[in-house]
Amino acid sequence: MLNIPPAPELPGAKHLHSGKVRDLYLMNDGRLLMVASDRISAYDHVLETTIPDKGAILTQMSLWWFDQLADLVPNHVLSTDVPDDVVGRAVLCEQLQMYPVECVARGYLTGSGLLDYQDTGAVCGIELPAGLVEASRLEAPIFTPATKAELGDHDENVSYDAVVEEVGSEVAQRLRELTLAVYGRAEGIARERGIILADTKFEFGARQDGTIVLADEVLTPDSSRFWPAADWQPGQVQASYDKQIVRNWLTSPESGWDKASDQPPPPLPDEVVERTRARYLEAYELLTGQTFKSS
Repeated sequence: MLNIPPAPELPGAKHLHSGKVRDLYLMNDGRLLMVASDRISAYDHVLETTIPDKGAILTQMSLWWFDQLADLVPNHVLSTDVPDDVVGRAVLCEQLQMYPVECVARGYLTGSGLLDYQDTGAVCGIELPAGLVEASRLEAPIFTPATKAELGDHDENVSYDAVVEEVGSEVAQRLRELTLAVYGRAEGIARERGIILADTKFEFGARQDGTIVLADEVLTPDSSRFWPAADWQPGQVQASYDKQIVRNWLTSPESGWDKASDQPPPPLPDEVVERTRARYLEAYELLTGQTFKSS
């Protein structure tokens, strides 16, 4: 049950859409303004409590990654000269025809991929060796696309053939190539910094001339699983640089919340907020080598 607060009004901008984290606006000059809020979601709820600086951390991390990937694929960012109210947490970007598929790359087996493997021995129709366990490293990264679900619903893993049916064989092949190329570059960069990039999802769109462009956020803790490399141990759930702290608290007796109920989650304690912010901040600073500066 998503309960997204109204998006703030911004000068020269028309609000178009709000997701779990981001608000999208159309500027008077035709450019899009994408704003990352401090909202956090868990178990199909947008929580009442926000995580200070989360939106800025996600935005600045995406911008850093776009720079690392610029020679592989163009991205949608046009400018960071944004309205004062959203400086540091927003970008101006180009309008694209977005492809209706989540482009997921997996180098390790976990999450929905592990569930598919346990049921069928395959992920998105890709047969994998027997005997793999939680957090097993795959022999080579795989492209495991998913449908884009309606807001509040879960994305559904699909086969490569389903992507071909949706966008055509030429585009599907290019999306797969780009997804694996970007994952490969990012996985190597993260590994040099002591972090495992287990899996990640990308969104791509097309310009009017057909050029495929990397859009939305990229390689953040909200779209990727990052694990401390020194602690990696197959066969168990890994510690991760994301909102797992929030999930753990919500499902603990301390929260008093039943996730099977229709009730929204309770407010997060200050200690959980602080630890979650610190985890996002740690991921940003370890990966980029930069000290985060709040706007």
